[in-house]
Amino acid sequence: MTQILYGTRLGKEGELRLGCSAVIFDDSRQKVLLTQRSDNGHWCLPGGHMESGESAAEACEREVFEETGLKVRATRLLGVYSNPDQLVVYKDGNKAFFVVLNFEAEVMEGNLGLSDETTDFGWFTLTDMETMPMHANHKHRVEDAMRGGDAVMK
Repeated sequence: MTQILYGTRLGKEGELRLGCSAVIFDDSRQKVLLTQRSDNGHWCLPGGHMESGESAAEACEREVFEETGLKVRATRLLGVYSNPDQLVVYKDGNKAFFVVLNFEAEVMEGNLGLSDETTDFGWFTLTDMETMPMHANHKHRVEDAMRGGDAVMK
């Protein structure tokens, strides 16, 4: 199981990795698509790590497709997130410190479904998220997206 540990400057122990996540709104812009992770049961925005040779937008679009079956287009950067006090420890022992680019994305086509990384999905409001086990700071990313405005740096 993937663990997220917190401690003063704990991120120094991990390998620097770039990731992305996608905020996909429903038509009313009151709900966003979340997936439930198969590794820890937490709810999160679709996303993952960036691979060499792809743009940040391509990484976001690829990860959403892999996790949900939806083809999306990343439309704007919502925020850049990094927490020097956070360390991700994978079940194989690898440790990572993430810098995550959070994008707004729109669905172009496809059928929403599950993958080997997800056990459930749904459209949720911020109020719904109050009682859900959320992955890391994903709820904060949704809050920032709902506020609108310029990209956030955290």
